[in-house]
Amino acid sequence: MFIGREQELNTLNKLYRSDKFEFTVIYGRRRVGKTALISEFTKGKDTIFFTGVETNAKQNLDNFSRCIMEYNTGIITDSSFTSFQAALEYVFELAKAKRIVLVIDEYPYVARTSKSLASTLQLLIDKNKDNSKLFLILCGSSMSYMEDHVLAYKAPLYGRRTAQLKINPFDFFEACRCFAKFSNIDKALAYGIVGGTPQYLMQIDDSLSIEENIKNIYLDPSSSIFEEPNNLLKQEVREPAIYNAVITAIATGCSKMNEISNKIDEDTSVCATYIKNLITLGIVKKESPYGEKSSRKTIYSIADNMFRFWYRFIPENTSIISRRATDLAYKRIAPEISAYMGGVFEEICKQYLWKLLLENKCAVNFSDLGRWWGTNSKTKKQEEIDIIGADKEAVLLAECKWTNEKVDLSVLETLVERSNLFPYKQKHFYLFAKTGFTKGCMDKAAEMGNVTLLSYDEMVKT
Repeated sequence: MFIGREQELNTLNKLYRSDKFEFTVIYGRRRVGKTALISEFTKGKDTIFFTGVETNAKQNLDNFSRCIMEYNTGIITDSSFTSFQAALEYVFELAKAKRIVLVIDEYPYVARTSKSLASTLQLLIDKNKDNSKLFLILCGSSMSYMEDHVLAYKAPLYGRRTAQLKINPFDFFEACRCFAKFSNIDKALAYGIVGGTPQYLMQIDDSLSIEENIKNIYLDPSSSIFEEPNNLLKQEVREPAIYNAVITAIATGCSKMNEISNKIDEDTSVCATYIKNLITLGIVKKESPYGEKSSRKTIYSIADNMFRFWYRFIPENTSIISRRATDLAYKRIAPEISAYMGGVFEEICKQYLWKLLLENKCAVNFSDLGRWWGTNSKTKKQEEIDIIGADKEAVLLAECKWTNEKVDLSVLETLVERSNLFPYKQKHFYLFAKTGFTKGCMDKAAEMGNVTLLSYDEMVKT
């Protein structure tokens, strides 16, 4: 069953209806659902769907030729075009009379071995775009290749595309659509352990408990996700061992560049290169205190929940897991899950605020959201605010509490006090809670008038 991606499908169908030449670049991390999106879009449409493989140019040309001939004649044949140029010219000719979608999936595999392919496409697009009904889609999982060799200014195909779609993992609210049988709390836990990548979401069985899912997905050496982080790194980078060390350092609490460097015993300049690539892959994220650009305060964290969960819990338990001591491994992990979910809940709350903004229901029309941390000049103490966002006139400040106790008045009072560190005259406070709020907190919020209290259940219902 295909879930989500309504905006992307709407964009593709709008382009399709133009009935003129279109060239769309679709890219994103592996497992994120690019091919599923394209397959859904091309249902019922005249389509030549070719998937490149990691082989030589001749084999890919043969496969491409076979796809074209099967489309045009309905017959699978071993005959092959003499070159990619000849094959593409044939497709452009077919598309003069009617709308045809040509999909080249895993384009980097083809282009790396056929060095002239990009220039050939450039030549044929320039020659045929004004009298062609071809809808060309180039799709790729290698983020760096697609950005550097397809989308970049110096790339041969620059300026030829009519649209590009970067396919990101689902957010929490989209991911919830995969879990019809789960309770609200279990939906958050499921998102926390696998994130929003569709291929990983498919591993979750919502007829089982979260404990059973963790055991099946992460604590079984034969599961598809058990080796997934290592396998993905091997596909994406040249030195997976060092990348592995960097991710492990970040996942276990090293958030600053010098801490990561010391942990893995590499120069900071070396670490910076690896971290930059991990950010491009969407595995690591970089943060500075909201409103500040100082690199001195920059910290790094794991952006993808599957990687966060795996690197937080699996490496230290690998020996136990490999001996099939599943229950023992889970007993070691279970007490840490609630603390682990604190960061996940913050991200869910950010996504909820973006949802409110896009629905024109947010108290502040912020342009961005982030965290803030720093020294209070009056108390000389380190302070932190979970979420902050602002427009020219007003600021939004929020705290997120994933605890089984109700959030009390002290949390609101502390947030109000910390808001004095910022010069905005108009302020609105949001408190997000897993289990609700005490009467004292609710009474104070009602008295102030610029406070929104939201329980997790309320967030999921809207």
